[in-house]
Amino acid sequence: MFSAELISQLAQELDASEKSRVQIEHFSKRFPGMSIEDGYRVSREWVGMQLAAGRKVIGHKIGLTSRAMQISSQIDEPDFGTLLDSMLYMATPGQVLEIPLHNFIAPRVEVELAFVLKAPLLGPGLPGGKEITLQDVLAATEYVTPAIEIIDSRIEQLDRHTQKMRKVFDTISDNAANAGIVLGAKRVAPAAVDLPWCGAILRQNGVVEETGLAAGVQGHPAIGVAWLANKLAPWGESLQAGQIVLAGSFTRPVAARQGDAFEADYGALGKLQFCFV
Repeated sequence: MFSAELISQLAQELDASEKSRVQIEHFSKRFPGMSIEDGYRVSREWVGMQLAAGRKVIGHKIGLTSRAMQISSQIDEPDFGTLLDSMLYMATPGQVLEIPLHNFIAPRVEVELAFVLKAPLLGPGLPGGKEITLQDVLAATEYVTPAIEIIDSRIEQLDRHTQKMRKVFDTISDNAANAGIVLGAKRVAPAAVDLPWCGAILRQNGVVEETGLAAGVQGHPAIGVAWLANKLAPWGESLQAGQIVLAGSFTRPVAARQGDAFEADYGALGKLQFCFV
């Protein structure tokens, strides 16, 4: 297990990387004994630094939800990170939202659904808590809405010397690669739609790059939200009313460059349109 001093050092490296837009080398290579728990401790320390600087928690994200991604990352469950107010980009219907590219290092776009809660979800071991189920999530959700997650890499994806991919410990440390979230399409009650069959078409500069169904997220997007509530409980944390939970991507990440225009068309749930400037 990493010492408190090392946890603090690595969190400061992540913070410096975000501010300088210069990626850092893999923690897992530098510290081969690193564990998943070490990764989450680094991530929490970095989030704590950002909260101390004035940012606020607005929710959480779930990543690595597909079986293929878990196998490639050598992990048998998703990972998770924290959403902060500085990450939120709100669009209005018909608007092409402009997102500054300089806010990111190597941004990539993922298509998701977001759950916005009207009641807390308290996992086992917390006061008043219990094992959270899919039905508990649906009952606690005020609405579901289309969402774009912008992921980024403060820790380089490919090692600069060996060209080996980073490991899941690195991604977890890096706040599960979260950097931005775009909202602004239609809001629906979870019972009003068949959530696994919610789909989207992602266009980049007018070309269809990805299509997918929310069933790609563990069969039902609410399953991941229940998993997250249960995973947060041992840390003494919970999902709270008003928070946004990104349930996981059902498309592969698409790299974004200066001037790229994206449209995520969710059919009856509306569109999210944005460009990187």
